[in-house]
Amino acid sequence: MRSVKTVKRFAGPAQPRRALVGVTRISSKNQTTLPVAVLDRAGLAAGDEVRVQAVGAGRILLTRATAATRRFAGCLTGVYGRGYLPRLRREWR
Repeated sequence: MRSVKTVKRFAGPAQPRRALVGVTRISSKNQTTLPVAVLDRAGLAAGDEVRVQAVGAGRILLTRATAATRRFAGCLTGVYGRGYLPRLRREWR
């Protein structure tokens, strides 16, 4: 008898979530209003700062603008022993 070999099919990477699309118009003052549903999906709200970047003809990329100091502040808490940083700074002098 011949043995039958089962072959698993590779499903590929998980499908990305479909982008939510909205349509808006650019005013004579070069202003636009972003649809609330798009902002919600992106996790943005009124008052958030965004970086605006032209990425090609007819394409603009908006990304949340966060200062590096705010993003990384406190991430190394507890890594260095008490008094380590003042001793290190004294070595610089």
